[in-house]
Amino acid sequence: MALPWCLKTEVLMSPPAAGFSLPGSLMKLDSGFAVPTKLQNIRKGDRERLRIQAVFSFPPRNGQAEKRKQLKQELLEAIEPLERGATATPDDQLRIDQLARKVEALNPTNEPLKSDLINGKWELIYTTSAAILQAKVTGDLTPLDSKKVAVKLQVFKILGFIPVKAPDSARGELEITYVDEELRISRGKGNLLFILKMFDPTYRIPL
Repeated sequence: MALPWCLKTEVLMSPPAAGFSLPGSLMKLDSGFAVPTKLQNIRKGDRERLRIQAVFSFPPRNGQAEKRKQLKQELLEAIEPLERGATATPDDQLRIDQLARKVEALNPTNEPLKSDLINGKWELIYTTSAAILQAKVTGDLTPLDSKKVAVKLQVFKILGFIPVKAPDSARGELEITYVDEELRISRGKGNLLFILKMFDPTYRIPL
């Protein structure tokens, strides 16, 4: 919900044209402000400066939400033919990275790991990590702060079904740079990019 906020503004006011008047005791400026007509007599001249301090309550700004929706759609459409990134060319990777950064700039969740939006089952739809693309993996995630997690890979699955224990060095950190009800973006060391799409919002990890 949008909170009321205070706006200080200076309005340059010109005297009303001859013969121009409004009903009652108000004069309306081009800015939309209504000003008592007695102010018309203050320092008459070519220009008069009126300082107005007012408090406004604005409705939610839908423009940013629409822009976010459009950018997310562009990102998803660019990712769709790339087989999670396995067939992405350097030019494809650059385009995906640029689109992802535009989406990240509109991140509605400041502290992803403190938000319920992080819950559920997420499907990896794109990554620049060759290790992830070459084998299915499982691992543990440990929160470090409200945005970062430590990652420790546990098992690689060669050809999708032959399990191989991951070496102890298979660890790192990820920063969640964007999350909403549908999309999640994370970045890791070496400009690694991970983009996930919500698969099942009701899923919870068994305790």
